Amino acid sequence: MSALPNCPQCNSEYTYEDRGLFICPECGNEWSADANATEETAGLVVKDSNGNLLADGDSVTVIKDLKVKGASGAIKQGTKVKNIRLVEGDHNIDCKVDGFGPMKLKSEFVKKN
Repeated sequence: MSALPNCPQCNSEYTYEDRGLFICPECGNEWSADANATEETAGLVVKDSNGNLLADGDSVTVIKDLKVKGASGAIKQGTKVKNIRLVEGDHNIDCKVDGFGPMKLKSEFVKKN
């Protein structure tokens, strides 16, 4: 049996191939073999809440109020963040937010400008 890639969405090992697409029976995700090869060679792939690819140096906008541990306030919806840096991990955006200082944000809570 050939070694099929794990699902990029849920990391399930039970993927199968059907007419040129890989399919995950656990989460229902479908992706093409070409997209799989492109993502593996591209390295770190980070997408915003709308599915747009993010890159180092991009500007993003926060899409919901974010509570900050140890701070008296929150980062408000609509706050613009300039010159982001992409990093590995759960909080995959490293940036400096005006009024708060250096922070790490999750890409699911921002949209690309």
